[in-house]
Amino acid sequence: MPVRVVDSCTPSQASGLNNGSTSPQACTLLSPGQTFSGTQNVSNLQKDEAWRVNVRIQGCDLDHGYLCGTMEALNVPMADTPVITFWEGEIVDTKNHTFYTGKWGATVDDDIKHWTKFPSFAPLMAQVEVDGGKTLDLSSYPFIFMRWKEQYFVNVGTDCGLTIAGFYYACFSCSDGSINGFYYDPNSSPFQKLELKSTNEGRLGYSFSSYELQ
Repeated sequence: MPVRVVDSCTPSQASGLNNGSTSPQACTLLSPGQTFSGTQNVSNLQKDEAWRVNVRIQGCDLDHGYLCGTMEALNVPMADTPVITFWEGEIVDTKNHTFYTGKWGATVDDDIKHWTKFPSFAPLMAQVEVDGGKTLDLSSYPFIFMRWKEQYFVNVGTDCGLTIAGFYYACFSCSDGSINGFYYDPNSSPFQKLELKSTNEGRLGYSFSSYELQ
């Protein structure tokens, strides 16, 4: 949810060709109720700024390449209260979704520029350039690639000074539950980085009881 303005290791081996089972591996750290905390860097040429961010997974359906959740920005300068948005995500599983976005104003070139920001994407690059990664088997890959699209503001109006016109390219580590992402919106600062770490709170199964998501 950026203001509108005018991965530590790489797998040693890429997954093989599609063997008919392409859904990413099940992971307890990517499940409903799990929470993540970190920052989003919204720096540009005029300022250097990072917001504290909390994310909660509300739903996850690996078979259909779908997940959803809420994102809370805590120290947004122009907002009196934390700003919460509801987002829906696409899991890149080569069955329901490929590495090519095909919407939200993103071109193939935009996709490649953003995915290559993740070191874990490097072993997949050659095949993605051929067919978008359709023939890759990601079922045992230790990283899950996703796109998150914010759908609406939960607790503030659209006049809050933020935009949700773009979307996030995101990469989830199955080993430690960390999430790195980059926001894409032609009208916002490029490559705004999202860095999140898994917290223990989500394992208790809590949710945002103060808000009704429709």
